Amino acid sequence: MKHRVLFVCLGNICRSPSAEAVFKGLTEKKGRSSFFKIDSAGTSGYHQGEPADARMQTHAVKRGYHLTSVSRPFDPFTDWDNFDIIVAMDDSNLLDLKEMARNKNDLKKLYKMTDFSKRFNYNEVPDPYYGGAQGFELVLDLLEDAGEGLYAFLEGEGS
Repeated sequence: MKHRVLFVCLGNICRSPSAEAVFKGLTEKKGRSSFFKIDSAGTSGYHQGEPADARMQTHAVKRGYHLTSVSRPFDPFTDWDNFDIIVAMDDSNLLDLKEMARNKNDLKKLYKMTDFSKRFNYNEVPDPYYGGAQGFELVLDLLEDAGEGLYAFLEGEGS
């Protein structure tokens, strides 16, 4: 069975494309990438068609991740049906997604990235857009940690 995972943040230029790249890297490292469909989107369309934030790309490349996705807004007409699990980066994104849900089945697909954290005790993946370098590094730390937890959850290894 193929796991279809969508990562969502606000503008889809920092956190969610990074989550997409980190998680793709993790599934490749484990030899399981063919069992996953992984994408990202934003709750807003502010940056539609743009590549990931250059600062985020710079920090990601240092860890071996390449942010190749192009920003797109979450599409409530297709994304609910095209993905089995939709992972929000923070409470605001989660609330926006809940408001776009069509029914209880849609709501059952929603999680927050930090739900899968193992080593870090953060309630959200903070938006690094207006901060400095340490914010981008923190995002990657949190995504690597929670990505491992998400992988274990999806592969039935516990959460």
